[in-house]
Amino acid sequence: MRRRKFLATMASAAALSSLGVRAQKAMPVIGFLSSGESRPNDGFYQGLKETGYVEGQNLGIEYRWAEGHYDRLPALAEDLLNRKVEVIATIGMPATLAAKKATTTIPIVFNVGTDPVADGLVDSLARPAGNLTGVTVISVELMPKRLELLSELLPQARVFALLVHPSNMSAVPQSRKLQEAARIKGVLLNVLNASTESDIDTAFAGLAQLHTDALIVGTDVFFVSRSEQLVALTERYAIPAIYEVRTFATAGGLISYGPSLTALNREAGMYIGKVLNGIKIAVCQSPNRTNSSWL
Repeated sequence: MRRRKFLATMASAAALSSLGVRAQKAMPVIGFLSSGESRPNDGFYQGLKETGYVEGQNLGIEYRWAEGHYDRLPALAEDLLNRKVEVIATIGMPATLAAKKATTTIPIVFNVGTDPVADGLVDSLARPAGNLTGVTVISVELMPKRLELLSELLPQARVFALLVHPSNMSAVPQSRKLQEAARIKGVLLNVLNASTESDIDTAFAGLAQLHTDALIVGTDVFFVSRSEQLVALTERYAIPAIYEVRTFATAGGLISYGPSLTALNREAGMYIGKVLNGIKIAVCQSPNRTNSSWL
């Protein structure tokens, strides 16, 4: 009798346990797709934490990097879809465009340096339709200021150079904006391309041949991931340079002028957490001085 009662109790407990396991929600997994080759900085994880998510505890993250080879991005985006991620975080315009082309249903939270309306990511800053939202600093508009700051530091400089990634759709607008500023200032600007690590080495050899007085490193996620290489080359060739973000100055670069990557990444992380918590894309706009952001 006691044995039958014991077995019945155990069976009931097992049934309740099974129901509890089925009732538990599986740990959400997000995808991280970058045009460059590095993890997001601490701001990204801080933003996730502020909305209740910690990687490895209640959140999984699948990382994919193009390492500057933007032709790899479509396949990397498709791979994330096959992993059944719930949200895709993208760094850089090329990664964002690849994710947008891959899915119209999975939410995409982007972090880009160009105008998302002009580049066709969203229809409106106030109410971005579809499955995309994110943060941006319209870095093209900051290019003339970088030339101005570098000219103030080097008043005798007459030959400047701009380094851009040719596959980045903002390369042409960056070049155009800076050429206009150089013309007004009465200085010469040469534009050099680099899309790989060896391209960067080649570009710097070209700078010396062009008798370059100073360099402006264009906006591109790949360049940020190669900050140490770029700073080392400016020292080797004795070419003063200005960069977009503080990462370069921290690595020993002369000067940077641009947004806070930590702040941008934190906001992106918060948006992802909010989307995971059920908030719909495009419910509000929240611009600030250094970057524009919205949900």
